[in-house]
Amino acid sequence: MEFAYWSPVWGSWLRNVDDDSTQGTWEYIKDLTLSAEELGYVLTLVPELYLNDIKGHKAPALDAWSIANGLAAITKRIEILAAIRPQYHQVALTAKRVATINEICQNRFSLNLVSAWWEEEARQYGIAFDGHDDRYVLTREYAEVLRGFWKESPLDYEGKYFSFKGSYNEPKPEKMPLLYAGGESEKGREAIVQFADKYLMHGGTLEEIESKIKDMQRRREQVGKSPFLGFGMACYIIVRESEKEANDELKRITTIKNYEDYANSYKDFTSNSDLNVEVSKEEYSVSNRGLRPRFVGTPEQVAEKIRAYEKVGLNLLIVQCANMKEELELIAKKVFPLL
Repeated sequence: MEFAYWSPVWGSWLRNVDDDSTQGTWEYIKDLTLSAEELGYVLTLVPELYLNDIKGHKAPALDAWSIANGLAAITKRIEILAAIRPQYHQVALTAKRVATINEICQNRFSLNLVSAWWEEEARQYGIAFDGHDDRYVLTREYAEVLRGFWKESPLDYEGKYFSFKGSYNEPKPEKMPLLYAGGESEKGREAIVQFADKYLMHGGTLEEIESKIKDMQRRREQVGKSPFLGFGMACYIIVRESEKEANDELKRITTIKNYEDYANSYKDFTSNSDLNVEVSKEEYSVSNRGLRPRFVGTPEQVAEKIRAYEKVGLNLLIVQCANMKEELELIAKKVFPLL
């Protein structure tokens, strides 16, 4: 199992806690990444939302691409995985930028293609927001055009959303950048098996993750594609010296402080997402269903649970935690050696 973490571009992952020391600032994220690289984390996922999904619309949220570019320039080993919504980034320019950034960081820059879910954010930023299934058609074409520009000169492409004729985009990347993607709906899975190198999942129970991995492996084989290069999962980890201490921390972060605001945010998310499982109010206390795997307990207990996920084919955990600097170090020192 390899470990990654989410860069806190909007600060804390906790919806119910105000005293988390995690900061959504460049200085904090820079120091966090340099430390995580030394601790053995292999990847950081830089999420992209222009509104703050955790603390509300009025709270600050940093630009994912600016942060990812900065991290690519100052790190030496860690993979920088930048989330990108195709609606927000012109595809030919994205192909050029990715090739350039990979020259800067010696091919450590990858993309997480996200079909988007937040219609209100798109409205506020003047971005067209197509229906769910159309967004996945757009994402698939976007991936095809990116790869076309990265390997062909000139590029000819004709699709529903993109049309290019005799188009040059130089220089080419030295290595083909990796494309990650996640999605649970039928249309999402149909699209992702066609273009993604690695499949990412929200946090899930062992049975849910095993079922998704088997399903995506089967679909990949059916369309005649080579196997996925890996499977990753979002997770929130709480490690303490005793099980009681860990459960006390879980209770602290899941105690709802303002139910009306919480309920409105919860409705906003669930009504715009085509999910295959129900997200409980407790799970919504952190993002990306990170609590669902229940990586909560002593180092030995958490390591044992992680081993079970590894046995069903999961090979990357993308960690959220709080406070991030202290907790990422604790996880690395207490859990990594057990695995």
